[in-house]
Amino acid sequence: MVRGLEAGKRSALLISECQRGILDPDLTTMAELADQAAQRNILPRIAELATAFRVADAPVFHIHIGYRPDFRGCALTSPLMGRSYREAAMVAETPHAEPMPPVAPLDGDFVCSRRSGLAMWYGTDLDAMLRNLDVRTVVLVGVSTNLALFGGSLGAVDRGYQSVIAEDATAGGSAETHAWMVENSLPLLSAMSTTGAVAEAIRHMQ
Repeated sequence: MVRGLEAGKRSALLISECQRGILDPDLTTMAELADQAAQRNILPRIAELATAFRVADAPVFHIHIGYRPDFRGCALTSPLMGRSYREAAMVAETPHAEPMPPVAPLDGDFVCSRRSGLAMWYGTDLDAMLRNLDVRTVVLVGVSTNLALFGGSLGAVDRGYQSVIAEDATAGGSAETHAWMVENSLPLLSAMSTTGAVAEAIRHMQ
């Protein structure tokens, strides 16, 4: 049993930032992160888990970045945001913002796109939609364990959700940072699990 996925607790899958400007080797501005995601083979696992959620009629959310072309409204207060601005990266309705094909949204999925900030809860309707769907537990996959998934886990528990991370469907900025996060920081916030265990729990919740 995965903590948070017990019978009676409605869950949702949150697919974090699996976009071409991050994971496509031809477009990425984060080559090492894209390389880690490829080495860890996370996209097929995410796709498999999304299928399990859809079959169980559990919601699938795609957490995307889509900045304005002029970046107005974005506070360039972090080095990462500054780099996005300089490189005009992750602008809405450009190839950078497109989803990676293996995990593209399907009919019935939800897409939450933010125009500023670094965390999935900031400036999106994610929290409102989850509450309207009576979701109690969020399962996080995608990238990156050292930033977006850490912020996602922290934001979830701060808002009263239980958080689960399917670790084999995630990647970090480097192998070392990923290992450190999953061994030290993320277990303080989330139940650490695998795609197989999560999919099995979801199947039993139908």
